[in-house]
Amino acid sequence: MRTLKTLIVSIYRVLRSVPILNKIKKMDRKNYSREEYNAIVHKLPKKIGRSIFKSTGSKIVVNGEEKIHDSQVLFVSNHQGNFDIFALLGYLKKPFGFISKIEVKKIPIARTWMEKMDCLFLDRKDRRQSLKTFKQGIELLKDGHSLLIFPEGTRARRDELLEFKSGSLSLARKANVPVQPVMINGTYNIMEANNNRIRKGKVYLTVCDPILPEEYEHMSLDELADETKKRIQEAMDQTKK
Repeated sequence: MRTLKTLIVSIYRVLRSVPILNKIKKMDRKNYSREEYNAIVHKLPKKIGRSIFKSTGSKIVVNGEEKIHDSQVLFVSNHQGNFDIFALLGYLKKPFGFISKIEVKKIPIARTWMEKMDCLFLDRKDRRQSLKTFKQGIELLKDGHSLLIFPEGTRARRDELLEFKSGSLSLARKANVPVQPVMINGTYNIMEANNNRIRKGKVYLTVCDPILPEEYEHMSLDELADETKKRIQEAMDQTKK
């Protein structure tokens, strides 16, 4: 029943968002600052993220929001399950765009919302397309728009971290913005640990201290990835006590 409820809520909220999406598609972005544009466009997706997350009956504990850097950042999060998306979208206060796998682009309505939110779609099998996407990401960061990456590249489906691929962290270096580690724990219990049936769970979302450009300027990308992973691991360990 919980799975059906979440599915119905998801479809209902997405379909109800279409009139607002149509208005956003008509906006002339030149009339808005980056901050104004993000405030308008991200308002409803944030509500949808929270609504879908709450429909599972799950609870979320958010810590460290005061650590989010005032400027645009590259959020770097571990990835446990599909409900990471709704938890991060709904409960991270700073607007951001996901760097998502290109397959998501096939989903109607969601694809258009993501395009308007300045999310990016990455095709790891196409090097030329990947390079183009990374260049777009650098420009978005320089323009004042935060982005979020999952450096593990896939869902861990458990409360352990997979290897962090360091290449995506070059976005922060080339745009000269802080790396903001984000730890999420418990989302895999909502779906992946239950044969893809929805059940309620308890999720922890912790924003770690940012790694500023002056801190990582002498690090290699591998060292930066290791430091980011270390901070996320420490935050995850705290949720297990």
